[in-house]
Amino acid sequence: MGKLIVLVLLVAVAVWLLRRALRSGQRDDIERTPPVHGELVSCAHCGVHLPRSEARTAGERLYCSEEHARLGPGRR
Repeated sequence: MGKLIVLVLLVAVAVWLLRRALRSGQRDDIERTPPVHGELVSCAHCGVHLPRSEARTAGERLYCSEEHARLGPGRR
């Protein structure tokens, strides 16, 4: 009877450790993505959203790349 109790406890601990390891793996994926800091703005040409710190300015409009800044506002 004692061996059965020990066996059940070992299986329970193994299942608990396995579930814990799987959950922590999911958290690592979330933590790897860098957080976006600052205000999000829209490209005047294509409409893609990006942080203001990464946007290119041409006149009073914001663009996602030098190419879109050169092309000017798009038809959205």
